Amino acid sequence: MKKNNWLMVLALASIMSCQRSKSPNQIEAWNYKSHHKLKISAHRGNSGLAPENTLATFRKTLDMGVDFIEIDVRTSKDNQLVILHDGTLNRTTNGSGPISNLTLAEIKQLKANKGWEAQYPDERIPTLEETLQLVAHWNKQKNTKTYIYVDCKQVEPKPLLKLMKQYHLDKESIYYGNDDFLDKLKTEDPLSKRMPSLNKADEMETKIKRLAPYAFDVNWLRMNAQLVKDIHEKNIRVYTDVLGPLDQASNYKKAKELGVDLIQTDHVKSVYRYFLGN
Repeated sequence: MKKNNWLMVLALASIMSCQRSKSPNQIEAWNYKSHHKLKISAHRGNSGLAPENTLATFRKTLDMGVDFIEIDVRTSKDNQLVILHDGTLNRTTNGSGPISNLTLAEIKQLKANKGWEAQYPDERIPTLEETLQLVAHWNKQKNTKTYIYVDCKQVEPKPLLKLMKQYHLDKESIYYGNDDFLDKLKTEDPLSKRMPSLNKADEMETKIKRLAPYAFDVNWLRMNAQLVKDIHEKNIRVYTDVLGPLDQASNYKKAKELGVDLIQTDHVKSVYRYFLGN
């Protein structure tokens, strides 16, 4: 057999071996990413298979090969960084009241499995550090990487950045928060990838001047081709949420057609399957 043919055979064998080492979820993600540029963020790490904002669901969405896992960061009474969307414990845990009233030791006594008690009887509220450890370890083992979409609910920039840098996730991850927080984040780390919200087109120039954003979180209901074009001309990316009743195939299609850079969803596999089936 000629040398070139041998090289082709070896290359195909390598691809097949790589595919065999992947889970079905990873193969689906690889197929999606091979054909589509639209990035995907798993909202609150949602996989549909485990409680939101827990290590259990983060493991599931890592296996799905998402580009970003969105997490909500809050601060405990003793200044530890933890992951919880709501300001209170009532909806997703067996606790009640503001999470900021409890120490980390007290938080770790709670179960973060409301509605999932049978499947996940002992799931706890994770710390930011536990989450970053999980993602960093995953990225070391895989060719494709997943980063963090940090919704900075109740946290100061300095301790947040310290942990992000410790696990080498600071450079590629995205930071979302109110404008005052992002302004402070910019002072702490001018290279951080800041993402303010954009609800009105006429807010754009003011926010660019103040925050030097990497991306805008554009309100889906305000999204149109001209706005996407205007933002891209500023060398800024367009991210958006398609959540709740918006989380449907027609909007996945529209996002791609408009040239949106990332959509945030609660249904990662639905996005993959829509595009892989069309």
